[in-house]
Amino acid sequence: MTTTRAVADLPSALDDAFSRRIAGRRPAVFLDYDGVLTPIVPRPEDAVWSDSMRRTVRDLADRVSVCIVTGRDRDVVQQLMGVDDLVVAGSHGFDIWSPTGGRLAHGVLGDFTDLISEVTDTLRARLAGLEGVGIEPKRASVAVHYRQAAPEVRDRVKAIVDELLAENPDRLAVVPGKMVYELKPAVDWNKGKAVLHLIDGLGLGSDDVVPIYLGDDITDEDAFRALLGRGIGILVGSPDDPEMAGRRTDAEFVLGSVDEVERFLSALGR
Repeated sequence: MTTTRAVADLPSALDDAFSRRIAGRRPAVFLDYDGVLTPIVPRPEDAVWSDSMRRTVRDLADRVSVCIVTGRDRDVVQQLMGVDDLVVAGSHGFDIWSPTGGRLAHGVLGDFTDLISEVTDTLRARLAGLEGVGIEPKRASVAVHYRQAAPEVRDRVKAIVDELLAENPDRLAVVPGKMVYELKPAVDWNKGKAVLHLIDGLGLGSDDVVPIYLGDDITDEDAFRALLGRGIGILVGSPDDPEMAGRRTDAEFVLGSVDEVERFLSALGR
């Protein structure tokens, strides 16, 4: 099932229509990190959320279930947040961890160390000398950031990534994002499957619970689709943002900025 709509056509999650939608039900909140809890920044290591956002999320977690679902490695996002008592699905859900139960196993979790190491070395060799390009190895993927690269360099990066994928059709897949290519093992797992796994594993599948997912990137569309008919997807981003131009989404509501996310989370569950 798909209900894709243009970003400009989505109602705001701050409107009464959202409140009516969840009336009488207990929210379970799933949050991407970059672009949702903190603005997108040129250097990924600088994406530290504000003190007020930290307080807002911690207060919300005292009232309802809160899970962080991110493409970041779990330990990296925990360090950026300065918080280690929230459920975190890192590496696009390959690494799921609960503060009470430890690592939550799932069917595709494996050791991809050798593959990621090999791909990282290849990318470093082929991308060497290209200005504005950064390589970020993770536990189950490697990201190539090109936000700070010139247009002609971006074209070269795409060509190199496409070439590497063509050489490894059964081993690698790409997850496109905002000025980043993420190369991951070619297995059937994504943020949407991770969210469904968390719903089952944390006992959030009852009719009185409404799963709510907030995300901004293309990778979050898997979660929006996974929740169609059983939860609510909220896209974070402004229709005026060039990176949202022409985008269609399976989210049902929108929040225009990280500040609006903070307002939304502050009111949720009260």
